[in-house]
Amino acid sequence: ISTAGDTFLGGEDFDVRVMDALIQSFSEKTGVDVSDDRMALQRIKDAAEKARCELSVAREALVDLPFLYTTPSGQTFHMQETLGRDMLEELTRDLVERTISICDKTLRDANIDKGDLDDVILVGGMTRMPLIQQRVAEFFGLEPCKGVHPDEVVALGASIQAAALVDEAIDVLLLDVTPHSLGIMIVGGYFHTLIEQNTTVPTSASHIFTTVRDNQTSVKILVLQGESDKATDNELLGEFILSGLRKAPKGEVEVEVTFSISADGMVSVAAKDLETGREQSITVTATSGLTEDELQKLVESSQHYMVEVRASEEFERQRQQAERLIAEVRELFPQVQGIMSGTSFGRDAIAKAEGVLDRAEQEIRNQDARSLEEVVESLERTLNMFRGVVSKTGLT
Repeated sequence: ISTAGDTFLGGEDFDVRVMDALIQSFSEKTGVDVSDDRMALQRIKDAAEKARCELSVAREALVDLPFLYTTPSGQTFHMQETLGRDMLEELTRDLVERTISICDKTLRDANIDKGDLDDVILVGGMTRMPLIQQRVAEFFGLEPCKGVHPDEVVALGASIQAAALVDEAIDVLLLDVTPHSLGIMIVGGYFHTLIEQNTTVPTSASHIFTTVRDNQTSVKILVLQGESDKATDNELLGEFILSGLRKAPKGEVEVEVTFSISADGMVSVAAKDLETGREQSITVTATSGLTEDELQKLVESSQHYMVEVRASEEFERQRQQAERLIAEVRELFPQVQGIMSGTSFGRDAIAKAEGVLDRAEQEIRNQDARSLEEVVESLERTLNMFRGVVSKTGLT
């Protein structure tokens, strides 16, 4: 029905919190910083993981690492720390809450109430942590199911999926969905979604885009997954170039982009020049692993080779957003006018707001998407200013 997750959250994040605490304590006691000593870090990492596992069944765990660090003069330092379950829970409580927020999102996406659930299954060794089990029980109002081994449940699910793929007779309806929205980057660094999160697979979706500059003979397709409207906040899955486009004014050459997800979860993306039929495609096999800064540089260097939605679609999107903002500004206008009209500065601000409203309505009539985009930004600033004025006076 729905799926959600955080691919950047796992057991290692919990281990890192324990590692950092051990390193800090060692430094305070000995004056030695081992954060750049790779061998020492590996020993601490192994010990942190072992201690974290022990604390799932015990209240305390001993971290004992003799000869952890030796100075050039031959002086040796040992690490001996007692880690309590309470300390582990304090170090990692925010990580546990991140998992709970994912559960909440999944329920909302599926339009299901907690009371509609019969069982909650825990997956993975980290779910042995008492705090996780406690928070799951508190959130769902159900004790987690103990009938499935947390380390085996993924393998069991994969076996059921494999049986379904090879047409084995299994008496269960198994529907797989996409965990993230899939789409491409368009001009301006925006993310345009083609397949929404929680879409049942297999599936496919197509959309027609246009060139962004005159005489553009190639387009670069950056394939992304995520939920942010900003491309750099999402994850890059792959990129490819469709070349050989006809030289023409911007917006004239149309490129159809198609996303397809097979029953076994393979994602393929194709871009086709609708005029010539020339096509280029890729199959996504893994994420790029780029950092946010690296992705930002890639986005900036690719701007001249991007695509954009067709002018009519872009105008419609901007029009809807502008009309919503106009309505919100006009709703607050009488209150703000009453508050600010007593000073010349306030009267000037109100006059500017009226000018923004007039210009927005004029650009809607002109049907100019580019100009309307600029006005939308002005409307957003005006609305934020109005909200700030109202909130400071305590009016609603």
